[in-house]
Amino acid sequence: MEFEELEIEVFNDKKFCNGSGRKNHFLGRVKVYGSQFSKRGDEGIVYFPLEKKSVFSWIRGEIGLRICYYDELLEDDQQQPPPPPEKDAPPPQQQDPQKSPAVTMVEEGRVFQVAEHAEFNYHDYQHHQNGTHSPPVVVEQSPPPVVHVHSEPPPQQSHVPLPEEPPPGLNAPPLHSMETHTHYQPEVRMMQTTRESSGNTRVKTMRRPNGDFTPKVISGRFKSEPTERIHPYDLVEPMQYLYIKIVKARGLSQNESPFIRLRTSTHFMRSKPASYRPGDSPGSFEWNQPFAFGHNNKADVQSSDAGILEISVWGSHSEQFLGGVCLDLSDVPVRDPPDSPLAPQWYRLESGAAADQNSCRVSGDIQLSVWIGTQADDAFPEAWTSDAPYVAHTRSKVYQSPKLWYLRVTVIEAQDLRMASNLPPLTAPEVRVKAQLGFQSAKTRRGSMSNHSTSFQWIEDLIFVAGELLEESLILLVEDRTNKDALLLGHIIIPVNSIEQRIDERHVASKWFTLEGGGDTGGGGAGANGGPYRGRIHLRLCLEGGYHVLDEAAHVCSDFRPTAKQLWKPAIGVLELGILGARGLLPMKTKGGGKGSTDAYCVAKFGKKWVRTRTITDSFDPRWNEQYTWQVYDPCTVLTIGVFDNWHMFGDMSDDKPDCRIGKIRIRVSTLESNKVYTNSYPLLVLLRTGLKKMGEIELAVRFACPSLLPDTCAAYGQPLLPKMHYLRPLGVAQQEALRGAATRMVSLWLARSEPPLGPEVVRYMLDADSHTWSMRKSKANWFRIVAVLAWAVGLAKWLDDIRRWRNSVTTVLVHALYLVLVWYPDLVVPTGFLYVILIGVWYYRFRPKIPAGMDIRLSQAETVDPDELDEEFDTIPSMKPPEIIRARYDRLRVLAARVQTVLGDFATQGERVQALVSWRDPRATKLFIGVCLAITLILYVVPPKMVAVALGFYYLRHPMFRDPMPPASLNFFRRLPSLSDRLM
Repeated sequence: MEFEELEIEVFNDKKFCNGSGRKNHFLGRVKVYGSQFSKRGDEGIVYFPLEKKSVFSWIRGEIGLRICYYDELLEDDQQQPPPPPEKDAPPPQQQDPQKSPAVTMVEEGRVFQVAEHAEFNYHDYQHHQNGTHSPPVVVEQSPPPVVHVHSEPPPQQSHVPLPEEPPPGLNAPPLHSMETHTHYQPEVRMMQTTRESSGNTRVKTMRRPNGDFTPKVISGRFKSEPTERIHPYDLVEPMQYLYIKIVKARGLSQNESPFIRLRTSTHFMRSKPASYRPGDSPGSFEWNQPFAFGHNNKADVQSSDAGILEISVWGSHSEQFLGGVCLDLSDVPVRDPPDSPLAPQWYRLESGAAADQNSCRVSGDIQLSVWIGTQADDAFPEAWTSDAPYVAHTRSKVYQSPKLWYLRVTVIEAQDLRMASNLPPLTAPEVRVKAQLGFQSAKTRRGSMSNHSTSFQWIEDLIFVAGELLEESLILLVEDRTNKDALLLGHIIIPVNSIEQRIDERHVASKWFTLEGGGDTGGGGAGANGGPYRGRIHLRLCLEGGYHVLDEAAHVCSDFRPTAKQLWKPAIGVLELGILGARGLLPMKTKGGGKGSTDAYCVAKFGKKWVRTRTITDSFDPRWNEQYTWQVYDPCTVLTIGVFDNWHMFGDMSDDKPDCRIGKIRIRVSTLESNKVYTNSYPLLVLLRTGLKKMGEIELAVRFACPSLLPDTCAAYGQPLLPKMHYLRPLGVAQQEALRGAATRMVSLWLARSEPPLGPEVVRYMLDADSHTWSMRKSKANWFRIVAVLAWAVGLAKWLDDIRRWRNSVTTVLVHALYLVLVWYPDLVVPTGFLYVILIGVWYYRFRPKIPAGMDIRLSQAETVDPDELDEEFDTIPSMKPPEIIRARYDRLRVLAARVQTVLGDFATQGERVQALVSWRDPRATKLFIGVCLAITLILYVVPPKMVAVALGFYYLRHPMFRDPMPPASLNFFRRLPSLSDRLM
């Protein structure tokens, strides 16, 4: 469905025009992609803006649609084709429109309901077409190619006998299916479509025996050459592994939970204890566990024992030898990712040298499969690898962030509250509503009392972050804070999953809720004080699906899609990341004997998808060679990659020890050219209390697979950055920052429940949770950024000053000539300015960045940072430093604030002087200004404007010998104007 489009057009009915002279009756259209359809039961009304056919169209407005789909099961007898009609037989009559409606072919066996009025069924369309001699069906696609689909009779099928299954044995060939299919990830599969030619393309499809036909080629939105196929692991180096999958065993000697030992010349691993399922025969156990050993073909030649794999079964308690199998690795098949999984085989357990030391009888069979593959194998993510033997916290995993909603609680009013009887006379009660959702809490302002003393009104919005599965409850407390201690007047508990959801600005009905019992003091236990009825409260509750819940800093955000999936737009491309490896890492921990060690792993985050590589243990130059993909919905997003040292992989380590950060890299997707692979090494930098420290380097390969100038990609730059609701009902900056902190905490709690978990220190570091904390270093960096932005203006002012001072006479004369041309032909001013900008852009094309930029040390002001400033940056809130250090930092901050205060005062002074020109605060100055304005008006009325422009320009560019070194009279006049600074206390 993700390749299909549903197009809806709105027209004005000519029958009801009442004789109007309108020629164009088109009112707009909407295109909805298949990825936006919802399953029946999850649909909702979505309002789409009507699109225009051209820029100058007057079309506007929206159309509300409720679109859903459901799967339809069809019987086999319905698939039988009708008998072909005779050659001279008349065409059959058209079927009833209610039984054969207008059809859009979407997917076989799937019914779509649009606005609950029209149904499109592909099978009805097929039965209707197969009963007639209809012309070839023309499937039109958005301009310009047209695909003609012809149906032909099927070719004669040749029956190929299947090979007989060989008997199980040591060198038995693997069982492969006769038909293999290439499996690609959904986002990669979207790029594998054929490029359409400028002419009409004819796609021939074979008619099925039952008479149905289905187009095999669907022209997609992304066009590429047929031979350009994206291999799942083409950005990284292939690493060969020896895969062993232990499935189960049968007929073993009596034992509770046996385990398996696997040994080669260079590796040794032990499996988990087997599981016994009730109902199985005695001696049958199951593991279903894959292993992956690093495989090197050169080792097979250097050692005679290197090509032997020993698999032995042992008892769990007494470690009795129960049997084993030795396999020759020279006969192990090689499996590529497109191949089907290798079928496991039964092997007879044999006794060996270990049986002489143990009197246990060897019997039974073991089912396993052995093959050689790469890290692209399907079994690699779940396999116990030799370079990461501690499985619990070392596997590579893919995580998903939770689906987050904004919960809007509108507190309107409360009535019939039972107030305390001991209130002071003539004192208005201070009643507030406190709302709690999990760890989040918010309070309303003081309620305004209505005519009745027991009724209060607020009309205030409280917004929280709610996460799926919406299992929490919203608690509202009505408190009287007139006295020192808060008095609970009543409370109510509302399950979040019972709250209505909306994806637009439609009105949500408010409801009255009855308050339950309060207490004597604030927030205490429940108690009926004066009866069970405690009053009622008027609320409007809704879960906002039209917002994007920010969990990252806005300047490094990786996703801007709203919560509701119905509002998602189709992806514009695929981002591929290959994490090759790292080198030169510093030791992060010490092991036995004081030896330094590093157990590094990578975490990458883009959108809601997190990926974690496997942990390479005890290596300063780890090689991961893992590749991941993400769908890109907005090019102006950022990919974040972080490297960490694993502290949770050992059982004797404390779980409270966080994973140490090694470094972080950010790559902005918009800086990547389309379909180009960038392979580069980036330094891993960490800012510590002691200063900047280089931890090593990481090698990455990045590719943004996207058509270069696709209209959707270019149109994304003109679309709003955030969803529509952020502009219709915007959130405050401080409020959004508080909600971002809550969202970050919810994401960290969600990912901490995974296996292996992502620690909160990892999530906070990847999401830049502390990006808005105070830092003297960041303040200096932002100041120098402003200076760099204004550098071009300063440079232009210096160039003009050199021109007017005649530093280069030839340049000054040429500027005079150019100025005369522009004055005499003013219509060339704007084109000349834009031409100059074009030339600047072409000139800087030579200096464009060749690779995506990493962290900039100089821009971050991390080279010459003061140690005390760094210590202040890492200090907590509230501070834990001694009072004398806090006093010194406070005095330093006061000195900096005094400079900022002076600059702000200067800006205010200049603005007040401009206002003083006509405010008559200085009567003489205002009279002079009005008189000069009158003279300028008369001169500009009499003298042609070109002559005035030439005179002013030549006066400004006059030779220094005709210029007075003192400031001009106009500047002196402006500086003498009064400001309000003399009225400050």
